[in-house]
Amino acid sequence: MNEFYYIARLRIKRKDDKGNEYFGRGVADLLHGVDEFCSLNLAARHMGMAYSKAWRIVRQAEEALGIQLLHRMRKSGSTLTVEGRKMLEAYEEAERAAWAAADAVMERYYGDGKNGEDKKGAVPEPGDPGNGF
Repeated sequence: MNEFYYIARLRIKRKDDKGNEYFGRGVADLLHGVDEFCSLNLAARHMGMAYSKAWRIVRQAEEALGIQLLHRMRKSGSTLTVEGRKMLEAYEEAERAAWAAADAVMERYYGDGKNGEDKKGAVPEPGDPGNGF
């Protein structure tokens, strides 16, 4: 029997009343970068993004959410606030749940299905270009 492979494209985003997106995979990746590098500038550079764009994205998300995502320290960089970490964790939990639900549906209809990365039930790494984000 041939194995069934699928590639899912998943987009989880928060939008304001006007339909403007303010939190999704891009913001989550920036927050991961800040957590890793302790710098929004380095996180942006690692993603191939201009610092000014990263700053604008974070500021828009903070304004829409009504919380501060980052502690900003002039010379020593940035770190995630407690609220920023909670927002990132909530986003990633929703993403994992959505991937698990997609895997469960495919399993129910197609048996031993595998996603396009040949790992059944795998959640792609943040920023992975193969995950549809």
